[in-house]
Amino acid sequence: MELHVKSYEMLSKDELFNIICERINVFVVEQQCSYQEVDSIDKQALHVFYKNGETIVAYTRIYKQDDAVHFGRVLVNQQYRGQDIGRQIVSQTINEINIRYPQEIIKIAGQTYLKAFYTSFGFQIVSEEYLEDGIPHYDMELKL
Repeated sequence: MELHVKSYEMLSKDELFNIICERINVFVVEQQCSYQEVDSIDKQALHVFYKNGETIVAYTRIYKQDDAVHFGRVLVNQQYRGQDIGRQIVSQTINEINIRYPQEIIKIAGQTYLKAFYTSFGFQIVSEEYLEDGIPHYDMELKL
């Protein structure tokens, strides 16, 4: 399993295709959430992912917006769950943000069922629970 950190321009066509397929598998099919999965953020984002051969094992994207750095689209391929890979990809993402954007606040929209997971990294809940695309979320922040 190899870690990759790439801008949109650096992604190969196959990597981009496989990332999009895995995001659709997780966020549209598994979570039964009908929404536009690919958006304009993809072109400005830094894509952080683990690959095993051509398989996308885990993924996040980092992007700057307004007064903070955000990451999202956090996923672990269904075949690789239960192996602590989610913790690894989030740790690598936070580390990458710390290198590229030191002293920035990290903001995420974390799904409610992952509240304890994100707070274990030091994230603080900064909103009431709300629905995003029909899924309960909290806004969370981490100050580096």
